Amino acid sequence: MYPDSFRPLFCHEPSPLTAEMMDHLFHIRLSEMGSNKRRAEELVVAFWRDYLQDVEEQEGPSKLGKILAFATGASVIPPVGFSPQPLVEFLHDQSLSPKLCLPMANTCINCLKLPLLDKYERFRESMDFALGNTQGFGRERLDLLYIV
Repeated sequence: MYPDSFRPLFCHEPSPLTAEMMDHLFHIRLSEMGSNKRRAEELVVAFWRDYLQDVEEQEGPSKLGKILAFATGASVIPPVGFSPQPLVEFLHDQSLSPKLCLPMANTCINCLKLPLLDKYERFRESMDFALGNTQGFGRERLDLLYIV
């Protein structure tokens, strides 16, 4: 008789993503304390957090959803969460391949690999380029079909 009363119990309504939610969602795997790798990684962690804040302020939850989809394949946090937990790792051997200056992701294991760049502007450009040039599992095309 009262379907609207029970809707929150049986239907998941994802809340809009925030930079803080994204930061807490991803576990960051750092190298050993005191190593040179660790210092470079800590700099990029600061860039990652700044990037999330900038995206939230400038473009909102939809772009945060693109970041999440790039890393996990899901643009919202599922009701039961992720398994495995989303993870941030780092690309250390950039000198071996110029492609490693772009972030990479493995959606099967919910892993986002960030490039070790020394300037925030380069990091931001790298992230924006990767996110802007990803197919997103064809979801954009499906969304267009429903709009038309």
